[in-house]
Amino acid sequence: MRLLTPDHFFSCVTEIEKDFLLERGIRGLLLDFDETLVASAEEGVRLEIAAWVEGLKRDVALFIVSNNRSSSRVAKIADPLGLPFLIRAAKPLRFGFRKALGKMGLKESEVAVVGDQLFTDILGGRRLGALTILVQPLSPETVWYRKGMRKAEEFFTLIFGSAGSA
Repeated sequence: MRLLTPDHFFSCVTEIEKDFLLERGIRGLLLDFDETLVASAEEGVRLEIAAWVEGLKRDVALFIVSNNRSSSRVAKIADPLGLPFLIRAAKPLRFGFRKALGKMGLKESEVAVVGDQLFTDILGGRRLGALTILVQPLSPETVWYRKGMRKAEEFFTLIFGSAGSA
């Protein structure tokens, strides 16, 4: 069950502070896109998240690793933030994460995977050997297939225990 248990949990990415990362030897973040950086129903990034990105990227490398299939949707957010991105990452498989690591020039032990889903982001980050950080989704689920995954995640957490802490 360790593969589905995050190392840390935060309500939102904006709660993840630079000092928290640097104290743990984290030099880069592999960031999920939908519901982690931008709500699915929103067209733009929230101001507080844009400010968090700007504050972090001076000291911590940031890279979006998304299962999203729409390059234009991700680019619409990533480009103004100055963030590189990879779509169709096939998380929880490792190859998308490894491709991002190669572009960042970092090792698994130097990054944290940040996302809102146990079965893609946390499982993928664990399989990679990276620190994992689970965040709450930015909005209630409206997409039918994610609703089912959320229910499975809730069930898993009830049966096997809660996530790690900040």
